[in-house]
Amino acid sequence: MSFGSDLKEYALSVGYDRVGFTTADRFDLYREELLKRVDMYGWATGRDWGLITGADPHNILPEGRSVVVTVFDYFRHSYPREMVGKVGRAYQSLGGIPPIPLHRARFRLLKEFLEKQGCKLGKPVFDLPARMAAARAGVADYGKNTFAFAGGSGSFIVIGTIVIDRELEYDQPTLEVNCPDKCSVCIDACPTGALYEPLKMDPRLCIAYNSYNAPGSWFGGKQTVLPLSIRDHMGTWIYGCDICQQVCPRNQPRLKAKLPPNAYLEHLAADFQLEKLVNLSDEHFSRLSVLLNYVDNKRYLQRNAAVALGNEGNPEAVPALAEALQSPDEPLRGHAAWALGRIGGAGARSVLESHLARETSEYVRGEVTTALGK
Repeated sequence: MSFGSDLKEYALSVGYDRVGFTTADRFDLYREELLKRVDMYGWATGRDWGLITGADPHNILPEGRSVVVTVFDYFRHSYPREMVGKVGRAYQSLGGIPPIPLHRARFRLLKEFLEKQGCKLGKPVFDLPARMAAARAGVADYGKNTFAFAGGSGSFIVIGTIVIDRELEYDQPTLEVNCPDKCSVCIDACPTGALYEPLKMDPRLCIAYNSYNAPGSWFGGKQTVLPLSIRDHMGTWIYGCDICQQVCPRNQPRLKAKLPPNAYLEHLAADFQLEKLVNLSDEHFSRLSVLLNYVDNKRYLQRNAAVALGNEGNPEAVPALAEALQSPDEPLRGHAAWALGRIGGAGARSVLESHLARETSEYVRGEVTTALGK
């Protein structure tokens, strides 16, 4: 067997579902698209993320010759009812990414295999365009919702890339968009208009992006207050969003399959009650951080939970939101006030009126006044 064949066999043996190889040539189309939409992606093209820099694998490994691309199917089990519609399935599945112990071990084993074969590996300082790499390596194709799709897995996959200094036998690219020609259900279903045409998304409007775009997160890192236009459409999502994947015809076989439950998620499910999340304790947050690892401060999950309770519209949430109004955190108080205004009714109004008399923050007073006006 060739080295490439041995490598593929080993990657499959440690749990990856697909593996392919492509050249270390620059991803010029990716770079061009980012530069065309720098207003949308400026947060990800600078020093911290460096997506434009990552478009050239030689910035990761100057002597790079090939990119090894792995695909992990994360939709292997059913999801607890308490978490569906609140947390994206990728995060519930621990994402298939290295920070999680199991996936870190898989990635480490693959790296060790390559190093034992004498390969030099690039350090992932910059982000390679994973979806384009997967298509170029023949292990995925494109969907109109901007996701990569892999055979029976649909778009419920995580893609990994490693740049190495050895030439391989390269796989046939699968750069096609394999969605039905006239299908637009993902674009039609996107509640914020983030998907504005096939293969085009404005992340600033994306529910998922807004759910973890907060100081200290890996994304954007500036937003403490959710825009009103986003709050109205977040539904009960507190971390991520699966809407454009849930409606996709290509994903229906997996979504409708009868799959075994995940014991770990079933164990955690009760922790995702919105009334608990809006008044999250440090201990509670530490238990959840393994799933919600883009956010390093519980205040943003509490903020998102307050919005979710408001969108849910259940008057039984008023006591939990009233408690959140007593928090020292201004954004949480403001979003709790907004949620009470969404719920409405005599109970919510009484809480808001009582709080307004003692609120000192101009921002929160504005949220309370607006909520009372509703």
